[in-house]
Amino acid sequence: MTQPDLESIGEEFARMFAAAGLPRVEAATARTRGRGPFKRLVLRGASIVDGTGAPPWGPADLVVEGGRITVLKKVGTPKLPINPDRRPPAGDFEIDCSGKFLTPGLVDCHAHIGAPFHAENGPMPNADYVYKLWLAHGVTTVRETGCFNGLQWTLQQKKAAADHRIDAPRILAYAPFPGTNDYVKTIHTPGDARGWLQAVKERGADGIKFFGAPPAMMKAALEQCRSLGLRTCCHHAQLAVGRMNSLRTAQWGLTSTEHSYGIPEALLEGQTLQAFPPEYDYNDEYLRFSTAGQTFLQAAKPGSQKWNEVLHAFLAAGHTFVPTFNVYDGNRDLMRTRRADWHDRFTDPTLWAYFQPQRGGHGAYWYRWSTTNEVEWRETFRLWMRFVNDYKNLGGRVCVGSDSGFMFQTYGFGLIRELELLQEAGFTPLEVLRAATTWGAELLGIEEDVGTLEVGKLADILVHDENPLNDFKLLYGTGAMRLDDPTASVIWARSISTVIKEGSVFDPAELLGDVEEMVSARRRAA
Repeated sequence: MTQPDLESIGEEFARMFAAAGLPRVEAATARTRGRGPFKRLVLRGASIVDGTGAPPWGPADLVVEGGRITVLKKVGTPKLPINPDRRPPAGDFEIDCSGKFLTPGLVDCHAHIGAPFHAENGPMPNADYVYKLWLAHGVTTVRETGCFNGLQWTLQQKKAAADHRIDAPRILAYAPFPGTNDYVKTIHTPGDARGWLQAVKERGADGIKFFGAPPAMMKAALEQCRSLGLRTCCHHAQLAVGRMNSLRTAQWGLTSTEHSYGIPEALLEGQTLQAFPPEYDYNDEYLRFSTAGQTFLQAAKPGSQKWNEVLHAFLAAGHTFVPTFNVYDGNRDLMRTRRADWHDRFTDPTLWAYFQPQRGGHGAYWYRWSTTNEVEWRETFRLWMRFVNDYKNLGGRVCVGSDSGFMFQTYGFGLIRELELLQEAGFTPLEVLRAATTWGAELLGIEEDVGTLEVGKLADILVHDENPLNDFKLLYGTGAMRLDDPTASVIWARSISTVIKEGSVFDPAELLGDVEEMVSARRRAA
């Protein structure tokens, strides 16, 4: 590729979205919260939920040195005093975790730093707003699936986060593949694809986000990604899925399928394409999303021969699913999703304005949403959840992603909602936590460093005041509504009391306080 082409790599989508009203989000530039990393950090007397699927055990002391776990040691027996002689030496910073629980930090496998907006609503919140919401909800790693602010911008933020210069999770940057007509298309042949991917790898991308492409180009691109060590994910856009559904791309080597698109198309029997209404136009967001709730209804039934064949074919391909159930939650109950407890305090006013019904705004299709739409989407959720749970039970990998910034899903809060929805799908709480930690790290290829609480791993650790396996609602930034019997009053109980990212220690209450002030200031300015 020529040097001018190389300089534009990853910027095609940034330019396209800027033309549609999405400038680059203002980057985070400073660290304002957190302490450390410390030379020697010691967490004392905790119960350990290590992320592997193992049940809690303890009490244990955990030592962090140089940002990594160097000691994880059982130091006693529950309900008996701990012998001080059994404990590791003191650290220069310590946290008393008696009666508390430790889990790995959460991995959001489908994230975006910012979302589109319409100019009349004002600028979108800056990256600091997004990062602090993620960290406050225990998210210590994100896969930026698209880098719509530009690949170079995202890589700069990734470096700043790695150097502890900003309050942000670890960022993995997946560059968007410019090969589909429905987004932006600047490459047209398999040779173009191979050259583009080589240059993207040289620029430092961690992986590639696809929306589809002509089959020959897509197959060549996936082969090139494998040879370069680039992992891949795909939103199988409706304009591309007729030529290659999720199973076909999985068999070509695609690492993960995002959302549900392409899965029911692989399950169709007696037809090869979804039956669309005559008035369908993909660019009408209402028609796009209402009919997306009908695809599973036309597919093979759970437990049928076709259903099982497709599941086993995905398993044989070693494929991973990232459902992002939460971002479609409003489709089956719009009122509930619109009135979530956190919007008043934590949803930025421009983001809130973008969520409202509007023509041309991605995911803002509520101008015709009906009872029929919700009923269809409830049935779609039932079938989709059954497919994902069946896949997990066969030994397939399912990971947690939020896709927040769209459809009334606010950063951080959407990720916790995804945990709830995986439990609704049939995952046990331990399986949910494994999907959000160990399996997420494996999908991203960083399992040697993160995903579990083990000696040698980076110290991405959440300290919980209560066992999070009892109720994922306790992880929301607002907490969960509870009755305080002594005072006969409502309280909001929350589990996460400390977030540790590579040994840096953050107070979620401080992070949430910063976000709440950002939102209040933006409302005053408006």
